[in-house]
Amino acid sequence: MLRAVMLRRGLLLWVSRVGGLLVLLCCSLSLLYVMRCSPPYSNDPPLSHILPHAGSNHPNLGGTRPETGAGAAGVGGAGPAHSGGPPSAHSYQVLLQEREEQHRLHISSLKKQIAQLKEALQERSQQLKGVQESLKRANGGPAEGQEGGAASQGGGVGEAHGAKSQPADLQEFLKAQLSKAEVTSGIRLPSEYAVVPFESFTLQRVYQLEMGLTRHPEEKPVRKDKREELGEVLETALHSLNTPSSEQDRRSAAENAQASKVYTPSDFIEGITRTEKDKGTLYELTFRGESSNEFRRLVLFRPFGPLLKVTNERVDTTNVLINIIVPLSRRTDKFKQFMHNFREVCVRQDGRVHLTVVYFGKEQMSEVQSTLENTSREANFKNYTLMQLDEEFSRGRGLDIGARAWKGGNVLLFFCDVDIYFTADFLNTCRLNAQAGKKVFYPVLFSQYNPSVIYGSPDRVPAVEQQLVIKKDTGFWRDFGFGMTCQYRSDFLNIVSGGFDIDIKGWGGEDVHLYRKYLHSNLLVVRAPSRGLFHLWHEKQCADELPPDQYRMCMQSKAMNEASHGQLGMLFFRHEIEAHLRKQKLQQNSNAKKT
Repeated sequence: MLRAVMLRRGLLLWVSRVGGLLVLLCCSLSLLYVMRCSPPYSNDPPLSHILPHAGSNHPNLGGTRPETGAGAAGVGGAGPAHSGGPPSAHSYQVLLQEREEQHRLHISSLKKQIAQLKEALQERSQQLKGVQESLKRANGGPAEGQEGGAASQGGGVGEAHGAKSQPADLQEFLKAQLSKAEVTSGIRLPSEYAVVPFESFTLQRVYQLEMGLTRHPEEKPVRKDKREELGEVLETALHSLNTPSSEQDRRSAAENAQASKVYTPSDFIEGITRTEKDKGTLYELTFRGESSNEFRRLVLFRPFGPLLKVTNERVDTTNVLINIIVPLSRRTDKFKQFMHNFREVCVRQDGRVHLTVVYFGKEQMSEVQSTLENTSREANFKNYTLMQLDEEFSRGRGLDIGARAWKGGNVLLFFCDVDIYFTADFLNTCRLNAQAGKKVFYPVLFSQYNPSVIYGSPDRVPAVEQQLVIKKDTGFWRDFGFGMTCQYRSDFLNIVSGGFDIDIKGWGGEDVHLYRKYLHSNLLVVRAPSRGLFHLWHEKQCADELPPDQYRMCMQSKAMNEASHGQLGMLFFRHEIEAHLRKQKLQQNSNAKKT
């Protein structure tokens, strides 16, 4: 800390000295300019030192010469002039032009000097900025060269040395990143699972292996950062191909200027890229050459820099209440299961939760009310609200009504469904990733496959708590769903009037509309998998009265929920598998009889 303070003082002293020197230098140049441009001391009237006197012997003005005789001199000596006659107008113009040219050259020289001073000042400012940034990154503790310079020369020389060494250190770091990455040679890997695969790309498409459910094997680079990344890489490659990199290449290019090929984006064939997250991103691009069998390949590498600390803050969630809003219509058995988890997690473990249930219709309303009253009595829980709407079920309208019904200030809202299971850790994740007026949280939940398929039969299915295992064969990250979200009430009400599109009836669609509204706002949308949020499997019914787009979404979700690709394959080929097992059993019995 003491070193940082000393260095800052040294920096201020150095800046003041440099500024003083620059001011002194500018004053000196101004004084020099005045001395050079002002007339010398003389008793003659103004301009007498420039204009010729009668009887002068200036060779260019044709004054009186030593020769005698009338008309012995003329202008420029070309013609006669009387002794003591006045000079001509042309002679004045010639002399003035000479002086004007001298002044012009002098002014040009001064301008060049001023430009050089500005460049020097700018360079010093950049060096100072580099030193200040290095101090911030180092959190105090100056470099060795800086400390020594401050001690020996008042901070000037040492700090300048530190500023110059900072870019060099960064350059060395980036070169080290390149040497550690798999660019020019491979490294030994423990297994096939440790390989970092490449993605390939063309001008219009990206071909990828690691997809998820919302990405496709072949797709346009939809994300803005991906488009700009590949565009920058292609632009850099074309500039490198069309710009000679050395003096020899420049001479060769100059000699073959007419015959050399100018590369354009249409010459780009394909590229491959991959990212080692601790080192950088590698790009290999292939272009058509000057003949059908000739190609140009460029290898580019974008090294990752050192980590920079952005913030270090304390977050207190002690008084952050979460209002969980659940729209519901019938499905009382699922609601009882939901309340069992709610009582364990929200009441007994967390204790900072309010529950709002918006029920549509009158059928089974009494059962829902009885379940809430039993929970309230057994767990001594009073923080709940039950609202009943005598109309057709609409998830968007239910969430909107529940959010607007709250009168206790700007509460954190968690939009939830009755078939969702969450943990106490998720509630804290919800609190940490949502911030009023700044960011909303859209967790990606883990969706459970059909337990009867996973475990072979309904009789083998364990308790719900034991089913919540995040594995490839037990479920998937539901990255196409946007229904579960944490946001503050003020953000929900301000995003647009009404928040949800409440005209959407039944299942699906309203969550995507709200998600897009947040994306079009200035709020930060945090989208990340959540290990404490699960969608419990249930048989999905897609009603015939749904519009075509909603019905298609419902059927896609139904297919995704049933089982993994391998498990569905086993079900599809079940008869062939059973026939194979029968043949194997018969073969074993036949062999047993022979022996």
